[in-house]
Amino acid sequence: MLGFWCCSFKAEEWCVRECGLVLSNHGYLTRLYAQKARHRWQAENMEEEAKKVYRNAAFNRIVYEYTFSNWYELGRQPANTKISSNKTVRRIRVRGGNVKWRALRLDTGNYSWGSEATTRKTRILDVVYNASNNELVRTQTLVKSAIVQVDAAPFKQWYLQHYGVDIGRKKKGAAAKKETAEEGDGAATEETKKSNHVLRKIEKRQAERKLDSHLEEQFSSGRLYACISSRPGQCGRADGYILEGKELEFYMKKLQKKKGKAAAA
Repeated sequence: MLGFWCCSFKAEEWCVRECGLVLSNHGYLTRLYAQKARHRWQAENMEEEAKKVYRNAAFNRIVYEYTFSNWYELGRQPANTKISSNKTVRRIRVRGGNVKWRALRLDTGNYSWGSEATTRKTRILDVVYNASNNELVRTQTLVKSAIVQVDAAPFKQWYLQHYGVDIGRKKKGAAAKKETAEEGDGAATEETKKSNHVLRKIEKRQAERKLDSHLEEQFSSGRLYACISSRPGQCGRADGYILEGKELEFYMKKLQKKKGKAAAA
């Protein structure tokens, strides 16, 4: 009875799957039928098993990659470039054999004055505003789009040479008048040294000269607001441009608002 029942394919499959029986020596189930039954059962469940195996393999691969190998592909620490006279720039070898320059400490940069189409190298004095993170302002970190204060002296010198006007002079009382009179005499002696051609050029430039009132106030304080447009942690430089017009007004409002909150607190 048992032998007859085991002749059917389902019985063979049941014996192999549920009982794990291979009774070829006793004649109840031949080795061939047992093998066929096992193969059929494996084929039915192969898709589900393959999915499990694939999932486990993929997960193990991800864990392995993010824990044991290729640490350099997981990103690097930010440069956090600080303001310091001890200029420090590191050469970094990156993907593809390329080179980046990681600036760790900087205190100078090339800043352009857009309306006057001139650029001067000047000192970075202070970080005053950062739209993304106040912590970068507190730690005086130089990053792209940070608002900084730069030394106005190189631009004042250029303006005097180009237009013959010394901007940013503070006038106070009689002593200041005496100084200006003495300086006027000195300037007159200097002007006599200039050729007529140079004087004509300066007069022509002065006819077209325009200076924003906000910029004039900043020149008197000796500090200009500027925006960093380079990436110090990538190219090793902190270059940018002088803020003017609507952009300058926008950031001045932001800074005044920030000062008001600090005073209220």
